[in-house]
Amino acid sequence: MSERRKFTVSIVKDPDSQWFAARCVELPEAISQGRTEAEALKNIREAVELVLDERRQSASKAHGKLVELTVNA
Repeated sequence: MSERRKFTVSIVKDPDSQWFAARCVELPEAISQGRTEAEALKNIREAVELVLDERRQSASKAHGKLVELTVNA
């Protein structure tokens, strides 16, 4: 499934290590980090994709038919 969706990501720079921690607000399981902000964003994008893929696979196995729902937030 190849669709474009927007997510909110929180990025915080650790003052001690100087690494950037990233987490997706809508998907608490999607967390990552990087030495730079750009690397953290690349890594959190991969984490979001993995979480969504795992959720789709689990949902289709457990519940059968999946349908799309569009909401305005």
